[in-house]
Amino acid sequence: MVLEMKVPSPGESITEVEIAQWLVEDGDYVEKDQAIAEVDSDKATLELPAEASGIITLKAEEGDAVAVGAVVCLIDTSAEAPASSTYEGGDEGGGDGNVEEDLKKEQAKTPKTGEKAPAETQKTYASGVPSPAAKKILDEKGMSSNQVSGSGRDGRITKEDAVQAKPSMGTPGPGARGESRTKLSMLRRKVAERLVEAKNTTAMLTTFNEVNMQPIFDLRAAHKEAFKAKHGVGLGFMSFFTLAVVRALEMYPAVNSMIDGKEMLTFDYKDISIAVSGPKGLMVPVIRNAENLSFRGVESEVKRLAIRARDGQITVDEMTGGTFTISNGGVFGSMLSTPIINPPQSGILGMHNIVERPIVIDGGIVIAPIMYVALSYDHRIIDGKESVGFLVAVKEALEDPINLLMNGDVKKALEM
Repeated sequence: MVLEMKVPSPGESITEVEIAQWLVEDGDYVEKDQAIAEVDSDKATLELPAEASGIITLKAEEGDAVAVGAVVCLIDTSAEAPASSTYEGGDEGGGDGNVEEDLKKEQAKTPKTGEKAPAETQKTYASGVPSPAAKKILDEKGMSSNQVSGSGRDGRITKEDAVQAKPSMGTPGPGARGESRTKLSMLRRKVAERLVEAKNTTAMLTTFNEVNMQPIFDLRAAHKEAFKAKHGVGLGFMSFFTLAVVRALEMYPAVNSMIDGKEMLTFDYKDISIAVSGPKGLMVPVIRNAENLSFRGVESEVKRLAIRARDGQITVDEMTGGTFTISNGGVFGSMLSTPIINPPQSGILGMHNIVERPIVIDGGIVIAPIMYVALSYDHRIIDGKESVGFLVAVKEALEDPINLLMNGDVKKALEM
């Protein structure tokens, strides 16, 4: 019996996928539930498991875009699993395993004592070939022979030609000048489309501020070891930023909204998308109902989603439906940037690296760990007052986390 394997639907609204990589070859015997291919949708990369055991026949090439429901391979379920093959002494050249015969063949190829090996073809110089002296001079100048016209016999490049040769402006140097062309994955193409869409369809503006991270540094230094020992996850910056964003969204609900046709849709829950870098590119898994999570809850969820994204196990559902996004370019060393809105959301907060900078506190100059933060927002529904107020609220919470994020009780906040 021959089973037709069709492309399953990886999620709502997805009509086609791309064969990113076949994990088996045509004619291989596969076991049921064995991963046979990786397929890219516009939101995630998923593994395609074999639906039955048998001999597989591939019906699509790597890189092909295949419609959901289309046949991508056949599996002959009546085929028996092949016995383990053993090496029986043959060679790559098709030898029959007879050692004595093979030895005679090798001896026939080897010249006997006193016989001369076939003479090498005498070397001649063609047009454009430099003499040894000329080649040395050209190498010192960083020039190649095809940049010089030879005046010697048969067009040979002489020493004089090399001495007089001068590299022209813009002449390629001696280094490699190769190039390669790689097809963009469906996920990368979709990300590109969404970024262009956000730039073209939203009235995007960005406002900036700076945050003194010293209070958070002090809290982490005092409690991170006990926090990790108790909960099994580290006390990172993301929990502080997520809870600060949740507080600011409650104060400025327009930032937790999006345009739906001619209406503004405002959410009473806070689903925070976290931009992470995965093996297939940028991914934005969602922390659901972040307003109900504690520091431990946020850190645990961030760790879980980051691991799934890194291992290519993230699902479409886990990346759908966020109401606001946080992007941390600081982990790559970014000092300042203007993050692009993740449509159809209306706002995104950009975190950046932390650098010691001089700031004024109570009339005196002190050195403190400072992070620049950026809020990009859709000016169609978020006014300047709301955007600036939102970012200031985030700044206030991060600079006074004990009172504004922990209700004055550090121990209780970190034990939950």
